[in-house]
Amino acid sequence: MGRFQYIRASSAEEALRLLNEAGIHSRPLAGGTDLLLLARSEKICDRVVDITRIPELHRITRDGERIVIGAGATFSEVIESPLLQEAAPLLVQACRQIGAPQIRNVGTLGGNVANAAACADSIPALVCLDAEAGVLTPGGRLAWPVSELILRPNRTRLPAGGLIASLSFLAPAAGSRSVFLKLGRRNALAISRLTIAALGRLDEDGRIAEARIVPGAATPQIVRFRSVEAGLLGRAPTGPLCQEASRAVVAEMTRITGRRWSSEYKEPALQSMAERALRGVFGLPSLEGRPA
Repeated sequence: MGRFQYIRASSAEEALRLLNEAGIHSRPLAGGTDLLLLARSEKICDRVVDITRIPELHRITRDGERIVIGAGATFSEVIESPLLQEAAPLLVQACRQIGAPQIRNVGTLGGNVANAAACADSIPALVCLDAEAGVLTPGGRLAWPVSELILRPNRTRLPAGGLIASLSFLAPAAGSRSVFLKLGRRNALAISRLTIAALGRLDEDGRIAEARIVPGAATPQIVRFRSVEAGLLGRAPTGPLCQEASRAVVAEMTRITGRRWSSEYKEPALQSMAERALRGVFGLPSLEGRPA
């Protein structure tokens, strides 16, 4: 492991100053679950700036219709938040799927986004919620939709010395339902092979008024499959419609990525997951014949 210095910041402003101190290559230390793994094999920086004790980075608040989560909030803090349990159960579901309790107790939402792993469980949920990342930089505060901040696996447009301070989104409309599904090599403590986040809402006539579909670990950039979503709007939810939409999800994945060595596995798996998710979102019986 390469040697590096350690310093603790007491505020976001101090962290930003330390991260941009001339002549010192610094990186933020939040949960450390990814950073310390890298440190075992390479020199990661000259200094780590510990941001774990900054109170504002752990706050989870509601400002009108907007939910604001400090980027330093741990997965456990997300899971335990009554506000998020009520307003964003999709994100709570996703965070429950991450690692073991030890990882959830230290790993952070902002770190998951900044690391931008293709298999990150929280990112499809955040993209499905149309979440925006608030980023502190020496030149001022910037904001990007999470789907645009992440360019491809392990690559973001986060500027050097920048710090994700918050993640925010409009609370889903009343009557919305959401589902997060994960497929791994085993039932627990598994890195995702595929995930899918879905959210939907019916109008007073029982037709689809809103649909959001976001597969994870399926495409280089985690995005909403808007063409599939558009094909659902205004239609009555039925089993055949969910099957049709799930086939369209697979076709869109293939259009984006092309046929790959993993396609033989991922295509039928994603089709099944998408159908299950949509059935759950629109209140249809599951594929096993039970209420979704």
